[in-house]
Amino acid sequence: MKNDGTMVNAYVPGKGNLSAEDQALVARRVRALGPAYRLFYETPVHLVRGEGVWLYDAEGNAYLDTYNNVASVGHCHPAVVAATARQAAVFASHTRYLHDTVLDYAERLLGHFPPELSHVMFTCTGSEANDLAFRIARAHTGGTGFIVTENAYHGVTYAIAAMSPSLGEGVPLGEHVRTIPAPDPLRMTGDLGAAFAAEVQAAIDDMLRHGIKPAGLIVDTIFSSDGVYEGPKGFLAPAVAAIRAAGGVFIADEVQPGFGRCGETMWGFQRHGVLPDMVSLGKPMGNGYPVAGLVMQPGVIAAFGAKARYFNTFGGNAVAAATAMAVLEVIESEGLQENARVVGDYFAQGLRDLGKRHDCLGPLRAAGLFLGQDIIAGDALTPDAARTSRIVNGLREARVLISATGPRSNVLKIRPPLVFSKANVDHFLQAFDQVLARV
Repeated sequence: MKNDGTMVNAYVPGKGNLSAEDQALVARRVRALGPAYRLFYETPVHLVRGEGVWLYDAEGNAYLDTYNNVASVGHCHPAVVAATARQAAVFASHTRYLHDTVLDYAERLLGHFPPELSHVMFTCTGSEANDLAFRIARAHTGGTGFIVTENAYHGVTYAIAAMSPSLGEGVPLGEHVRTIPAPDPLRMTGDLGAAFAAEVQAAIDDMLRHGIKPAGLIVDTIFSSDGVYEGPKGFLAPAVAAIRAAGGVFIADEVQPGFGRCGETMWGFQRHGVLPDMVSLGKPMGNGYPVAGLVMQPGVIAAFGAKARYFNTFGGNAVAAATAMAVLEVIESEGLQENARVVGDYFAQGLRDLGKRHDCLGPLRAAGLFLGQDIIAGDALTPDAARTSRIVNGLREARVLISATGPRSNVLKIRPPLVFSKANVDHFLQAFDQVLARV
């Protein structure tokens, strides 16, 4: 079954070493939350607070967080917490009243985009942002067909779950959806840009043969759930040209790579020199507060805006806007995009050095503080999901939190908060080295 790596690392009743207290918590979860939720790790972590790059369990033990990009500027950043509390104590309502906070934030945010991307609409989650992009693309193009990569994850609404193959075989893809291989240089020979564009064109041709008009190509610009594919820079451009030639739009899903994580650029699409029609934002936008958005070119929203009104009770409310503004100000004032570049380069070099001593470390792909490390068996680059799971759970026992991704669940997905330091990298590498020696 395709998945984003979480299933292979999930808690299985009877495994792990849960305390009596945590066993009781698991039982309460089952009773109260039902069967569809999953827990990370063979022995789940009972967390009670966070600060910076650290999370703490009920006994006060500190865990290094190298996974949660939601807390992009660090868990419970005091400036963000203060902004949230300050606005919540004054006024909290939606965008159907005039209020300057959401406009202040919108203008500040749009200042980080090319001038052609000059409208922003607010939602609560990345799933909602992609769902809105889905609706707008259909209205703008008159088409219904969408192209996604083979193990993509774009969200959990009814429409977007049908465009998220990583959710597994239990969530069927829509008849209007076509999947294409991720841009893996080991699978695609020759020029990667041309090869990826050829897959997009093949999907377009298949749609047309079945009477489906293309509406859009949507990609996570670092292909997070596919295994993290960051380059070469510019390879996306031919694929974008192909979907536009067919009358569709290009949607850049920046929910995971956006807000400076890739280091050299604020947004993943900028690494490829392309101009999206729409850009979806989410997770790190509010550092844990539920705020997300969709940035777009004005022409794309014209048809939708003329016929439909958009309203979201909480999307763009004053507290969300104040919180998101504080996050953006922290990224700017603390130089976190540059920190992602510098510390990310240091991190990547440390992993390459470990690879010289541990044969199970295969190809590494990295852009800033977004890294994907293959775990392999033998010289044939055979994916090793079983060893990956042991590594993830071994790091958890060493109090370092991480997860796995990719269609074969063999890629360590490393995306720590943007305040990660070189000392934090050294802490991770030491624990990782010790775990690799054991597994």
